[in-house]
Amino acid sequence: MAIMSRPKINNLRFLVFVVFLLFILAIGVESVGFELQSGHTKCISEEIKAKSMTVGKYHIVNPFEGNPLPDSHKVTVRVSSNTGTSYHTAEDVPDGHFAFQAVEEGDYIVCFFAADHRPPVTLTVDFEWKSGVAAKDWSNVAKKGSVELMEVELKKMFDTVQSIHDEMFYLRSREEEMQDLNKATNSKMFWLSMLSLFVCISVAGLQLWHLKSFFEKKKLI
Repeated sequence: MAIMSRPKINNLRFLVFVVFLLFILAIGVESVGFELQSGHTKCISEEIKAKSMTVGKYHIVNPFEGNPLPDSHKVTVRVSSNTGTSYHTAEDVPDGHFAFQAVEEGDYIVCFFAADHRPPVTLTVDFEWKSGVAAKDWSNVAKKGSVELMEVELKKMFDTVQSIHDEMFYLRSREEEMQDLNKATNSKMFWLSMLSLFVCISVAGLQLWHLKSFFEKKKLI
């Protein structure tokens, strides 16, 4: 019977941790609840890769269960990319949803704005945001393809593995960009140090020349 050494066990644990972390990053699920006062704005950002599917849904929690939602409990919602491209806009709604495929890579921002009321009110917003594998509607996949549950799970696993694979290449490209940036920064710092050294030596030389000329005029040397 083979016995694994401690270093191999530690490496295996580290590998499992990395795969789990990448799985979480690939799924990209964010579900939050927050309070929003009238006249204020709340924004939430999420980094999304290009060509990734993202869906979100939101609704105002009714503070008076069993009764209609008050007219004051409405929000204006805007979803946009970091370049300003708008993907969703809803004016004065109690709930809603959005879905789109990210065209560009970067941070996407969802902003909730509550209109000003007198007296002021506090809204409780329930917001769920999914991207990547979690954003796909697997129930519709099963219905449209007439496949068994196991096949759906296999499709989910395949997409998850593909997302992890893409995430690894994305992290590798970011690491290469950081290395190039570090090299460029080191090169600039080197030439800046050389320039500073040259200036210091030049100033010191001018000071020595000035002192020598001064002493010669005073006939001290």
